Amino acid sequence: MSASRKKRRLPDPVTATIESLSHEGRGVVHVDGKAVFVDNALPGEEVRFRYLRRRSKRDEAEAVDILRASPQRVEPFCEYFHLCGGCSLQHLAPAAQIAHKQDVLLEQLRHIGRVDPEQVLEPLTGPVRGYRRKARLGARYVFRKERVLAGFRERHSSFIADIDHCGVLHPAVGELLPALKSLLGGLSIHDRIPQIEAAVGEDGAVLVLRHLAPPTETDQQALRQFAAEHDIRVWLQPGGPDTAAPLEGDGGRELTYRFEEEGISIGFHPLDFTQVNFDMNRAMLARIRELLQPGDSDNILELFCGLGNFTLPLACSVARITGVEGDAALVERARGNAARNGIANADFIHADLHGENLPPSLGAGDHDRVLLDPPRTGARELLQQLPLQNVQRLVYVSCNPATLARDAGILVHERGLRLAAAGVMDMFPHTSHVESIALFERR
Repeated sequence: MSASRKKRRLPDPVTATIESLSHEGRGVVHVDGKAVFVDNALPGEEVRFRYLRRRSKRDEAEAVDILRASPQRVEPFCEYFHLCGGCSLQHLAPAAQIAHKQDVLLEQLRHIGRVDPEQVLEPLTGPVRGYRRKARLGARYVFRKERVLAGFRERHSSFIADIDHCGVLHPAVGELLPALKSLLGGLSIHDRIPQIEAAVGEDGAVLVLRHLAPPTETDQQALRQFAAEHDIRVWLQPGGPDTAAPLEGDGGRELTYRFEEEGISIGFHPLDFTQVNFDMNRAMLARIRELLQPGDSDNILELFCGLGNFTLPLACSVARITGVEGDAALVERARGNAARNGIANADFIHADLHGENLPPSLGAGDHDRVLLDPPRTGARELLQQLPLQNVQRLVYVSCNPATLARDAGILVHERGLRLAAAGVMDMFPHTSHVESIALFERR
């Protein structure tokens, strides 16, 4: 092999003081003018780190010794923290995690959108363990170990982390991993199951097994027995999401969760998009009410409404609410949820909200309040053409502070609104994921 193709030798370990925390939760330090992103390192700490890989613009490393610890450092509660990629911030105190996420939001608003909120909202927080009710887990048969691994992927790797429990998953799934791996290892298709979707409602849990070969009758009997023993339901998915179906005998019942104060029950299928953290979901609804200030004569427009998660509770206190969603299956689910709860003042429309032309039903501009909860890509095209002349309040729920900041710039600098308030909501504790909410008002 030529010298040019030989793998470059990584530098020896380095001792340095960490300067800051990156958006994804890694310590940042500069060595000879080049940024190094260091796993398991916090601002102000003196650490000894080893290089993992070198890139043209930045290097990556991990701390091997903490020589002077930050006062905000805590002992991770999970023994797999340094291996598993499911969490990135367990070594940082929960209050400091929130402060970091708030800083990320405000920095993105200022840097990308060139806006500052007039008010920084108090962060919304909730349980920090066992909160996660939706997750996509990887599965792989490892010939060297002669067994199946199932869980999140290792940090910065495509390998499945070898874990036996997860403290952030709901216990119905997080404590089931050893039994699940044993089950998969005993199937004839043990090397043909790459993915498992987990969904936990308030009335049970479902595991959806993505499989690349059909299970035998013996396999299906083992799955039925596993489901009965662990009080969990099993679905099979041979192809795309629309092929997922309950194992024979399951009955195909929907999962559900409730908004107790409004008396609303929301049904969902295990592959539907839902908020992963039910406690935070209820807190988000309360914050939306606080910011949107819906009244019994108001006509509200909700964009990216999903299966009616916010639409239906809000319908209880307004004259009319219209939910718009691009996924036709979710629109049907939303209509079913409205019927389930006897709600007649909520309309649901199927429309492409990322397209160049809005549907005619949204062109009248007769809504006085707007709520939107777009995907990570944001809502740039929509906000550039949405009629806003009668809108007094617009509440934007975001799962990506960068696209929220971009869209905030559009609303403030192009559409004549002002950013009245913004803040974070800790939907995913111990991760770098930033969920946020912003209120825009007419100037």
